[in-house]
Amino acid sequence: MNVEQKLSIDKFNVDEGHPHIIMHPENMDPETERILTVVCPAGLYTLDEKGRMAFEVAGCLECGTCRVAVASKPGALEWNHPRPSFGVQYRCG
Repeated sequence: MNVEQKLSIDKFNVDEGHPHIIMHPENMDPETERILTVVCPAGLYTLDEKGRMAFEVAGCLECGTCRVAVASKPGALEWNHPRPSFGVQYRCG
């Protein structure tokens, strides 16, 4: 089983009203945006056709890579653990 197949059986319970990551694009420079699009293993940070940063919390692996990657850019992201019963549930150990 490859990584994509393993990840496809995980369950994501998205807390629509309370995302655990809040992005603040007004506090990001182009380099920070580039870093986020490269480091996220789930590929959830993207640039739209107009070059604006977009983020989709559904599918987040909760690895914290984005948090670490932009630690030197205060205010770029708010990252918290999801509320109980929300977030990713790994199904393949």
